[in-house]
Amino acid sequence: MLPIICMVTAPQPSTPEGDRALVDRIGAAARAGVHLVQIRQRDWEGGVLAQVVTAAVLAVRGTRARVLVNDRLDVALAAGAHGVHLRGDSISAARVRRVTPPGFIVGRSVHSPEEAEEAARGGGLDYLIFGTVFSTSSKPDARGAGVGPLGAGCARVTLPVLAIGGMVPERLGLIADSGAAGFAAIGLFADCVLDALPSLIARASDAFGR
Repeated sequence: MLPIICMVTAPQPSTPEGDRALVDRIGAAARAGVHLVQIRQRDWEGGVLAQVVTAAVLAVRGTRARVLVNDRLDVALAAGAHGVHLRGDSISAARVRRVTPPGFIVGRSVHSPEEAEEAARGGGLDYLIFGTVFSTSSKPDARGAGVGPLGAGCARVTLPVLAIGGMVPERLGLIADSGAAGFAAIGLFADCVLDALPSLIARASDAFGR
């Protein structure tokens, strides 16, 4: 079974050139086989964010990729995104479902097996992202939980669980063995040259299919 692969966008200031480059990278990742793209520009003004999300939705058209907005449900709906990814302390998925169309994707971040179980019990979610699994430069103050808690979280819920934090190709076999349905990553995609994205996705899929 193929893993669910989620590209999470790296933080960066909004500039015309930078925004175009970000959309180009999203389109390239979608064509390479990424399933989800979480646009995580949390510090951006809503109008600018909506423009980039709208462009990203166009960039993934014709692929299986779906564009999600980190926590900004208002922007996701205004820009025609395919879903929203909620922070652990954000509004409930049930509230999101009241104002979103059928097929709208809703995920949530969790940080422990207990949080995973509680989030799943609330209903309305399509997947969970569990982390931080390994220490990572994007969250220097976060200590990696390791694959043990990840596996425990996966065992407590029936939802797909994606691992995040320190995702590199050499660790994906461990992630697959934990019971995770896939992974999400920032640096792995931000640091990869565009032409290498297809081989990266293929290597990730092989790690889960072994």
